[in-house]
Amino acid sequence: MGFYFIIFFFYSLRRQARASRHKAGVVVAVGRPYSDTLTHRVNDLNRNRGGGAHRHGQALVLLPPPPPSSACVRMAVSLDEKKKAFTLQKSEEAFAAAKELMPGGVNSPVRAFKSVGGQPIVMDSVKGSRMWDIDGNEYIDYVGSWGPAIIGHADDEVLAALAETMKKGTSFGAPCLLENVLAEMVISAVPCIEMVRFVNSGTEACMGVLRLARAFTRREKIIKFEGCYHGHADPFLVKAGSGVATLGLPDSPGVPRAATIDTLTAPFNDISAVEELFKTHKGEIAGIILEPVVGNSGYIAPKPGFLEAMRQITKDNDALLIFDEVMTGFRLSYGGAQEYFGITPDLTTLGKIIGGGLPVGAYGGRRDIVEMVAPAGPMYQAGTLSGNPLAMTAGIHTLKRLKEPGSYEHLDKISGELVQGIVDAGKKAGHAMCGGYIRGMFGFFFTEGPVYDFSDAKKSDTEKFARFYQGMLREGVYFAPSQFEAGFTSLAHTPEDIKKTVAAAEKVFRQI
Repeated sequence: MGFYFIIFFFYSLRRQARASRHKAGVVVAVGRPYSDTLTHRVNDLNRNRGGGAHRHGQALVLLPPPPPSSACVRMAVSLDEKKKAFTLQKSEEAFAAAKELMPGGVNSPVRAFKSVGGQPIVMDSVKGSRMWDIDGNEYIDYVGSWGPAIIGHADDEVLAALAETMKKGTSFGAPCLLENVLAEMVISAVPCIEMVRFVNSGTEACMGVLRLARAFTRREKIIKFEGCYHGHADPFLVKAGSGVATLGLPDSPGVPRAATIDTLTAPFNDISAVEELFKTHKGEIAGIILEPVVGNSGYIAPKPGFLEAMRQITKDNDALLIFDEVMTGFRLSYGGAQEYFGITPDLTTLGKIIGGGLPVGAYGGRRDIVEMVAPAGPMYQAGTLSGNPLAMTAGIHTLKRLKEPGSYEHLDKISGELVQGIVDAGKKAGHAMCGGYIRGMFGFFFTEGPVYDFSDAKKSDTEKFARFYQGMLREGVYFAPSQFEAGFTSLAHTPEDIKKTVAAAEKVFRQI
């Protein structure tokens, strides 16, 4: 045939639902006579794998080694049948090299493990609810790529759809039909969105929505809440959460005073503080932007009546209410936090899930507001890769899965059992703890609680969290490496995953 086909077959090891797959037979040559040299090379490789080579017609086949009974072979990482000793030697070597190449060795600060100590882990592969690092350690994952992996990592249907889309190209720099499809799905799902603009990240979405709110109202000031993170754009780096909170940074150097002078802040869940800001700056405030459930100071839910009050206050003052649903969108319900709580904002930002693991963001809302965005209106915003076919494809197929009956009931059950199990285990071992969850989003703190805002969250014993975190890593459980980040469950998590996690937590709580 004049060329080689490489075909990989995977046998499923069903230790858990949607568990990892083991790399099996590989056809390395098809359609042309193979040389003895190639045969020798295959046999050499197979000896290392525990398999063998087999000639079938004009095909030279890599035979699979016997599947391991307690672990999966992932990429070039092999595990023994017995439980592998926990080591991070390869991660240490890779991270040492990374620090010479990238600031702090990472491309997003929280990955550096600054607040939990120890060795940052370099990952190799993911599947379902699991992750594997380059040392071969396996983890039950509750980070989910910081939210996008709500149907599980590397979902087969999403990967197959992406493979088909890639045959047509990875980026057009021109309109594609897939943009229409995902836009229709988003508009039909999210209560406030009548028109949407796709971008490439949550940060970009929040930048765009802030500019739009100011353009529409012709006002400059914006209210955000302490500990809430809306990306790293200059106007938002005031009392921000996420990595800013994790690293204990004040406001970032390099942000000019002029960029933040119109950013007003209030404690989350404090209605009177917001009312006071509107009185002090009457007629100057464009709107309020908030995470309807805070995820970037740890998990903090709104008090009953808080979101309703924000909606009424903005209406009374001709200001806009903006929900940053980059994290909560399609996670608390198919229509996001606004559907879950029954509060419809004027504008919404989205990200993470709507890209199914690929870079994406979006902002949208009332048609009369969003039509101000260029080229329909005068407010300029653009992006080279916005609406690219790969992100649109992954988003479309992720949302299709979420629409299946029982999806959010599964998330609710799994998250509830996880949080209740961890908090109960911690209290039984004598630790002050509190926690909460909604559907596929959860969190817990090492403090009695309750936690209603960032000042409450900071009462958590972060040193104890760091010890707990390191202990859980050794037990094969991967949480976000910061007390001030929410956790995420997925449709791929099973009751067995939860039982193993809670059992691991019980063990670690006794040790710390």
